[in-house]
Amino acid sequence: MAKTLITGATGGLGRAVATFLKNKTAAKDIAVLVRDTEGEKAQQFRAQGFDVRRGDYNDPSSLTVAFQGIEVLYFVSGSDIHARLPQHENVVNAAKASGVKHILYTSTVRKDESSSAPLHLVVNAHAQTEQWIQESGLPYTLLRHNLYAEVIPMFVGAKEQLLQSKTVYLPAGNGKTAFVSREDFAEAEANILANPQPHVNKTYEFNGSETLTFAQVAEILSGITGEKIAYTSPDVKEFEQALAGHGVPALIVGVVSSFAQGMANGEFDHKTNDLEKILGRKTTPAAEVIKQAYK
Repeated sequence: MAKTLITGATGGLGRAVATFLKNKTAAKDIAVLVRDTEGEKAQQFRAQGFDVRRGDYNDPSSLTVAFQGIEVLYFVSGSDIHARLPQHENVVNAAKASGVKHILYTSTVRKDESSSAPLHLVVNAHAQTEQWIQESGLPYTLLRHNLYAEVIPMFVGAKEQLLQSKTVYLPAGNGKTAFVSREDFAEAEANILANPQPHVNKTYEFNGSETLTFAQVAEILSGITGEKIAYTSPDVKEFEQALAGHGVPALIVGVVSSFAQGMANGEFDHKTNDLEKILGRKTTPAAEVIKQAYK
């Protein structure tokens, strides 16, 4: 098998992809990118036989060294939304300079790419990165993710808070989201990495088999908690003021509000079955992920 490198390996997605891929090919053929090669997570990878390499998206020279001898690069988008553009440009440039043969990038689904869209900052970084990858001349696979089901608690709040308020309070309107569990993303993308050639120069939209509104999320939570959980979709300004009044940091308020507005606008209401085809099954119901978080 071609040598594969998985970036973001100490994060939830990268680690899960490495685990799934290890079940399909020898660990020695899988490199993982970490910032601290002596950290606990790096040591765990090394103990399993993975090729552990140091690299930092903010350090182009480290990436150029780490990508040497790599044929297939699994490029997990950076977690710092405000730093993504320069970081992503570093990764693409290093991949080209190091002779990478195929780059797979975790992007996002979207409908509105205009500068006035609530999620412009997020969408623009992904769209620009896709463009850089395509302009690089490298064979690519673009993996456009819907929202992780695991982020639902970020929008709903902790269990104790929920049981006190008995309300899901979010300006998401009646917008539908095709949530996907992290494990489903990881399993599908490990399937691609195990045999990447059929996926060269393709763009996939990875959406859940079902779409949910937050009114439906509230119903699911009612069943899990045994309490009647209501759903309220307030005015955006009222919502932001309410969170700020409870001491939520402005950065978090902005992120949650932007995603809620995006959901209200239908940004995540997609119904393609690309993910089902690569998994060979329906996706995990979001209700199962919610249950794990609130049981």
